[in-house]
Amino acid sequence: MLRVRMFEEKIDELYLQGKLPGSIHTSIGQEAVSVGVLNAMREDDLAIGSHRCHGYWVIKGMDVKGMFAELYGKRTGACKGKAGSMHLIDITKGVMGAIGIVGQQMPMAAGIGLALKMKRSDRICLCFFGDGASNTGVFHEALNVASLWKLPVIFVCENNGYAVSVPVHCSTSVKDIAQRGHSYNIPGEVVDGMDVLSVYAVAKRVAERARSGEGPSLIECKTYRFLGHSRGDPAYGPYRTKEELESWKQKDPITKLIADLNIPNDEVSKIRNQIADEYGAAVRFAEESPYPEGPEALEDIFA
Repeated sequence: MLRVRMFEEKIDELYLQGKLPGSIHTSIGQEAVSVGVLNAMREDDLAIGSHRCHGYWVIKGMDVKGMFAELYGKRTGACKGKAGSMHLIDITKGVMGAIGIVGQQMPMAAGIGLALKMKRSDRICLCFFGDGASNTGVFHEALNVASLWKLPVIFVCENNGYAVSVPVHCSTSVKDIAQRGHSYNIPGEVVDGMDVLSVYAVAKRVAERARSGEGPSLIECKTYRFLGHSRGDPAYGPYRTKEELESWKQKDPITKLIADLNIPNDEVSKIRNQIADEYGAAVRFAEESPYPEGPEALEDIFA
């Protein structure tokens, strides 16, 4: 979780310095979801996510030098400087992409799941999305077909309470998004998304179900982002209060795990220093890398 948090703290810092083009959406506060779910999976499992994607891919093992270089728009980036923050992908690591269009990763996950089933593979496809995406038509289409064909897909809803600035109680007709899985004969489970061990336990159980051919599951992780939707809006302001933010910060998943496991402060500092050194070297690599040349815009395209 510190690897995820510190990666996003660094890119937030670089963005505010004007060094990163495009937009940045951080998952600071939500680290228990990506860490808990992905650590319950095998290394060869696949994952697809949303625009708030950095945490998934840090844990999935993407090269952080390539990630930083991509965010800088450099030729040495994971996608040669063409994807930026919201479209990171690395097939070699099972990172099937981050999708900027709300909800569109869900039918793609179903397609990946179908391919895995047709190959008689026991691999799983994870699909991460937010609470707002659960109100799109493709959410229902993807769950329906995944259930119908018993596809090895785990749908993971990161319910951080807001679709950009719209509170979930103003947009969603059910108390728990996990309830919607039952409409498609899919198990739906709610878990405390600020508790990494609870997330891990649920993810481990539904992974075994998917791997044994029993089909998809829906996990709803109740969580919270500590910063704004993007760097375009503040951490609190017109749509949420400072008091609400502070109450959720009291549930910080990293602080909670350190307390639960009684990890000594000097051990935490050692981990932080190791990560800081790694990320410092990655940023230097990105800053020293060249930008793409004009003709490279015509490479790696379909037509």
